[in-house]
Amino acid sequence: MDPGAGAGQQRARGRLGAPSSGTRAPGTPWARFSAWLECVCVVTFDLELGQALELVYPSDFQLTDKEKSSICYLSFPDSHSGCLGDTQFSFRIRQCGGQRRPGHVGEKRSDSWAPASLQREPAHFFGYVYFRQVKDSSMKRGYFQKSLVLLSRLPFVRLFQALLGLVAPEFFDKLAPCLEAVCNEIDQWPAPAPGQTLNLPIMGVVLQVHIPLRADTPEPGPPKQSSHETLLPAPVVLPSVHELDLFRCFRPVLAHVQLLWELMLLGEPLLVLAPSPAVSSEMVLALTSCLQPLKFCCDYRPYFTIHDSEFKEFTTRTQAPPNVVLGVTNPFFIKTLQHWPHILRVGEPKMSGDLPKQVKLKKPSRLKTLDTKPGLYTAYTAHLHRDKALLRRLLKGLQKKRPSDVQTAVLRRHLLELTQSFIIPLEHYMASLMPLQKGIVPWKTPPQIRPFRQDDFLLSLERAGPQLTCVLKGDWLGLYRWAARRRGPGLLRPVGAHTHPSAHGSPQPHPPRPDRRFFKSPHFDGWYRQRHREMTQKLEALHLEAICEANIEIWMKDKSEVEVVDLILKLRERLVRAQGHQLPVTEATLTRARLYIDTAIGSLPKDLQAVLGPP
Repeated sequence: MDPGAGAGQQRARGRLGAPSSGTRAPGTPWARFSAWLECVCVVTFDLELGQALELVYPSDFQLTDKEKSSICYLSFPDSHSGCLGDTQFSFRIRQCGGQRRPGHVGEKRSDSWAPASLQREPAHFFGYVYFRQVKDSSMKRGYFQKSLVLLSRLPFVRLFQALLGLVAPEFFDKLAPCLEAVCNEIDQWPAPAPGQTLNLPIMGVVLQVHIPLRADTPEPGPPKQSSHETLLPAPVVLPSVHELDLFRCFRPVLAHVQLLWELMLLGEPLLVLAPSPAVSSEMVLALTSCLQPLKFCCDYRPYFTIHDSEFKEFTTRTQAPPNVVLGVTNPFFIKTLQHWPHILRVGEPKMSGDLPKQVKLKKPSRLKTLDTKPGLYTAYTAHLHRDKALLRRLLKGLQKKRPSDVQTAVLRRHLLELTQSFIIPLEHYMASLMPLQKGIVPWKTPPQIRPFRQDDFLLSLERAGPQLTCVLKGDWLGLYRWAARRRGPGLLRPVGAHTHPSAHGSPQPHPPRPDRRFFKSPHFDGWYRQRHREMTQKLEALHLEAICEANIEIWMKDKSEVEVVDLILKLRERLVRAQGHQLPVTEATLTRARLYIDTAIGSLPKDLQAVLGPP
């Protein structure tokens, strides 16, 4: 079956331009569109084929058969959901066959300034779905069933849900012509540059959004319209491009938020069984966001079905469950994944004024088959005490009818403080491994970052751990020790055994691994690699500054041509990295480095100057 080969797609190809190579450089057709979206898909129900991919915009975007199949199945609620009317949800799929649309320099630079959790996904697609199922006597099955899907690498769930809310109802009435106009409007949007407040016109409405910057506070306020700019019509201001209503998502599990936070922190496998794809995807996305500012590095699937190409991989019993948070609606998964250590089943959301009935903690042995009642089925015991003051504050907010966004701010700040309390001792210990600045001298190789030793870190916790400063009490040291004994697949490479590509494509050695028993959760592996990379860049920047503050002419007096050429090449390499915003150096240092390169080249014979000089 090739669901993308219908007549509608052939018509779309004629309207939206000839196929391209897939890489859209700035200035080429659909370059601005692809800064936000990969493509827009329309999935319909065919009596003979089942779910079928009806249209793809732009039509030159290439999807593999496996990706088409996944999009088709994940764009419709399964038969257990019984969704009538309009439903929004999201999914995440693994890209097949390697990276086909490498980002251009502008995208890579934007990612370097974005918070780690909001950077583009190089190996996954996010699918944002607006599904409509209504009775229609003119259809053979008696129902109109169609989904509009936005495929993107950006985790901007709040923005794309708002966009679908504007576009999808109009599309279901007017179909293809409406979609063509929408795609053309998106192709005029400015790039999603971190730190910018952008006005995005769409279908007569202006969406105003703030793209977070890595240096932003974790809870930026809603974007404010510039005083010198008056927009007509007045823009619809989105408070966030990515944050969900955390309080609404966690209402049935508020009593266990800290336990769930611990499970997320440790990278534990968790199955979320919900009554609909909307509840499933929002719960999974809420869980994966509760570690901010720490990036969630495990795999997660907001909505997953038995038809997914990775079904066998995730359900095998021949090895330990993978580090993944899986959102499902089919009770069949309860039976298939009984061997998973943690299963959360939630019921239909109730939006009454009172706090809904909280799911109960239950032992995994009480898991039954398809009639399993709502509950958190786990044998794990939380290390930290439940924060009763937080629950009282949230309950008081419900009684006073406090707005949900205020309740969400209270809950998000609590989770942020938990994560920061856990991470700060790691940050302090990691900073102590940095060589002293006085040891960085101009004409010698800079000293190396010292290795991370688990025993030394655990000893440091006794005099500087969160148990001494955090209001929330409990067995903090036990939580670190539990984390230290967790094991994650594929994270036990010997030091220096492999290399990974740098931002310029050249192989770079992996940072030295911490003790082999230390934090095997992918979150900590990701955190350690990021921090080691930042410290290495800082070390290179300090070394470059030391060179630029030294007297290069005195150094060159007794140096051979080979040594001078070697210095020129190293300075040029550092200059390229610094200009690509990979080294934190000032413009004055860059200017000095260019002057040193010119001075060094000028000291060489004419033939070498011709080789090393500018073209």
